[in-house]
Amino acid sequence: MFPKSGNKFPEGPTHATEAIYAAAIAKALASEVGASRLATKTVMFWTGASDRSARHWLNGDHGPGGLHLILLARNSTAVMRTVMRLADRQGFELAIELSAARTALIRATAIVEALSSNGGKI
Repeated sequence: MFPKSGNKFPEGPTHATEAIYAAAIAKALASEVGASRLATKTVMFWTGASDRSARHWLNGDHGPGGLHLILLARNSTAVMRTVMRLADRQGFELAIELSAARTALIRATAIVEALSSNGGKI
């Protein structure tokens, strides 16, 4: 009998599964768009996916694949945070928050400038 040889893969602190992934994305989507028919339409608009796919993602039956996940993350801060958490990259969340704050400040500044150049009239 030969002894076992070779390398063993180290086990991480958490073992991700498809079910955990699908549930996490569903929770993130629900926090941002809800679970109504309008939510399904919103997810379809963001990704170009079918109604059935969007419903599966919102229900947590299946998780989105590569391109659809990228498109969801582009439009949903909650999905982006979830992806970062699942990838164990929470440090990037601060960068996302700073980017969102910067965008909000730019929009607010543009509104203030538009109102002040109009003499305060809308």
